[in-house]
Amino acid sequence: KMEIDKSLTLIQSVKALIDKELPLVSNLANLSRLFFEYFKNTSWAGFYLKKENEDTLYLGPFQGPVACTLIPFNKGVCGTSAFRKESILVEDVNKFKGHIACSSLSRSEVVVPIIKNDICVGVIDLDSNLYNNFSTKDKSELEEVANVIKDLF
Repeated sequence: KMEIDKSLTLIQSVKALIDKELPLVSNLANLSRLFFEYFKNTSWAGFYLKKENEDTLYLGPFQGPVACTLIPFNKGVCGTSAFRKESILVEDVNKFKGHIACSSLSRSEVVVPIIKNDICVGVIDLDSNLYNNFSTKDKSELEEVANVIKDLF
C-alpha cells in the first residue's frame, strides 16, 4: 500500500511518486493527491493540460469538487498563466480580472505553468476556500515540481 510520507519535502515526495514507465495520467493523478494533502487548506488541487494544436487547457487529474473542463489561454488564472508562461499567486480571486469561478467557494489560488521546449504543456492549479492561503514559498516549491515533471510530457 502506497502512502504519502509526510517527513519528505514536496520535491522528494514528487520524485518518489513519479514513474516514467507509467502513463502521464497515472503520475498526475497521484501528484494531485500529494498536492491536496501537502498544502494546508487546499480545496482543489490538480492539472489543466494543453490541447494538442490549440491554445486551450482541458481538465486533467485533480482532487476536489467538479471543475471547469476547458479554459482558453489568456482566460482566468490558469489560462493567463499558460499564455504568459509564468506563475500566478492570487490572494483574492475576486480581485483577479477575468477570474473563472469553477467553485463559488474558491478565495485564493496559485497556478504554475509546466514548460517543455518553451511550450506550456499544462499548469498545476491549487485553490483554497481561504483568502491569502498560498505563499511565495508554495509557488516556488510548485515551480520546482513543474521543472521536474515536465519530462513526463
